[in-house]
This record gives sequence, structure tokens and C-alpha cells, in this order.
Amino acid sequence: MTQQPITYKYVSTKEYVDAFPVAYRQWKADSHCNLIHGYSFSMKFHFGTNDLDVRNWAADYGGLKELKEVLQDQFDHTLLVAENDPELEIYKELERRKIAKLTILPKLGCEGLADQLYRYVNGVYIPDYWGPSEANRLWCFRVEVRETQSNMAFREGHREWNEDLFDV
Repeated sequence: MTQQPITYKYVSTKEYVDAFPVAYRQWKADSHCNLIHGYSFSMKFHFGTNDLDVRNWAADYGGLKELKEVLQDQFDHTLLVAENDPELEIYKELERRKIAKLTILPKLGCEGLADQLYRYVNGVYIPDYWGPSEANRLWCFRVEVRETQSNMAFREGHREWNEDLFDV
């Protein structure tokens, strides 16, 4: 069954441009992408609602400071490693020697990161930091992750699709 896109009356975006310098590799790639390489990731979050809050806002930008802290912890000067990378133990040794700060994730690549961030923002961040009423009013319907000016992927979804945000 094809999911139908939802159009919101109000949309707000929050963007972090070239904010997260990371290194990673796509170990399954049949190209030079299977070597460790780096980017300064940009991330953009699209929040949609049909009802503004009491301040006439779709999303409270000031209320995103904790999200930025989470993103910095996970992506600022880190080495992203897939949890199934056959060289995982070597990366862990680099971290033990304080040569690298690791973030081990189930999926790498812009698509995988966008999916994980979409699930986190809707399933954890909005309900836990902004509360249940905001979680019912607002939805982060699109998350973009950009490696370079020319390479970007996004994850889109809507509450009405009834996805399991915790089924990775």
C-alpha cells in the first residue's frame, strides 16, 4: 500500500549547516567510499502542524537546544561506525587509545542517518522534551542529512502512517 503525503497548514524548519564534522566509511561499498573519509554534515528538520501553539508558533526553535546537544554528542568530531562493520574491534581500540570518538550505529549513509534521526525526533525527542500535547500537535515529517552541497538524502513520514518508530 502506498502512503499518501500529508500537507500541513504550517511548516517550520530548523537547519544546522556544516555543523557536524564526521568521518566514516561504507564498508559494503564497491568504491572508494569503503575507505574512511570525512564530511561536515548538515541536517535539516521539517516540522508540520495544522494548529499553532499558544505563541502562534509551529515549533519552538529555542526548545531545540537539547536536540543540538544530542547531535553534537553523536556527530561532532566523531568516527561513525556501522555496528556490523567487520573492523569494529579496530575502531573500538582506537577509542580505547583516545585516538577516536566513536558513534556506533545500525545504519550509515545519509539515508540511514536521516531515518534514525526521524525516528528519534518523533519517538523520543518531541514527546520527552516538549511533552505529550506537543507530540500530538506537531510532527517532524522530514529529516534531511547532507554530506556535501551536491549529496543529500532525506526521510519523510507522517503520524497518520502509523509507523513503528522503534522498529529498526
